[in-house]
Amino acid sequence: MLDFCAGDEAAFDALFERWGAPLLRYLERMVRDAAVAEELVQDAFLRVYRARERYRADARFSTWLYRIATNLALNELRRPRRRHFHASTDSREPGAPELASPQPGLEGVVDARRLGARVEEELAKLPERQRAALVLSAVEGRSYAEIAAVLETSEKSVKALVHRARSALVARLDASESAGASVHGAAEGTHG
Repeated sequence: MLDFCAGDEAAFDALFERWGAPLLRYLERMVRDAAVAEELVQDAFLRVYRARERYRADARFSTWLYRIATNLALNELRRPRRRHFHASTDSREPGAPELASPQPGLEGVVDARRLGARVEEELAKLPERQRAALVLSAVEGRSYAEIAAVLETSEKSVKALVHRARSALVARLDASESAGASVHGAAEGTHG
C-alpha cells in the first residue's frame, strides 16, 4: 500500500491480487449472496484507491481493508431488502469448507453436506457482529487484535462475540439435531 501511495499504480494491482479472493470469501459468508459480495469487494477496493492520499500505516493493511469491507457488509445487511433473504440449503456455497472426510461413502457425503448447509444457515441467523467476529476468527484465521481493529472494539469484546457466536451456533445445531431425531423417531414408530 505504501508503494501505491507513493505513485506505483502496479502496486494497487498487486494488492487486489493478494487480497481480492480472501476478501470475497469473507464477504460471501457475511452477506450470503455471491453477486453482492463481488460488488462489495469492488467497492472496498475503490475506497482503498480513493483513500491513497489519506492512508496511514497505523495498522496492517489487511486490518484496514477488512474494516472497510466489514462496514460495507454491515451496511448492506441493514438494508430493508436484505431482511428476509434465505439462501437455498440444496447447494453448497463456493469456497465453503468441506466437512466430509477424504474418502467418505455416499451417505457420509450427504450427511456432511446437510451439516454444512445447517451450519451456514444457522451462521446466517447470528447477529451481524457475532457472525463477523466468528468468520474472521474461525474461517479467516485473524487474531483477536486484528478483529478488534476491524470491528472497532476491544479484544475483550471480540472474545465475548466469538464465544457467544460459537455457543449460539452449537445450541442451534443441537436443537435442530434433537428436533430432527424426534421427527425421525416418530416417523419410524408409525411404520412399525
